[in-house]
Amino acid sequence: MNPLAGGIGIFVGVAFLLVCLGVAFVAFKVLKRTVKMAFRIAIVAIILAIAAAGSIFFIMLGKDEPLHPPTRTAQPRR
Repeated sequence: MNPLAGGIGIFVGVAFLLVCLGVAFVAFKVLKRTVKMAFRIAIVAIILAIAAAGSIFFIMLGKDEPLHPPTRTAQPRR
């Protein structure tokens, strides 16, 4: 059984995404005066890529399905 079964994993994935979106927005506003636009967008893109990857990871962990299909044991031949 997955450690984050059911809705908990989905909730954690969405919460992680929202927190990272907030961090990206704050970083974009804080860097407004000190850094050029291209560099600001690159930093925000990196934060959003991490947010998307982390959210997908947590949502996949939250599914009730096993991550790997069960392996079948070898049956003796008759």
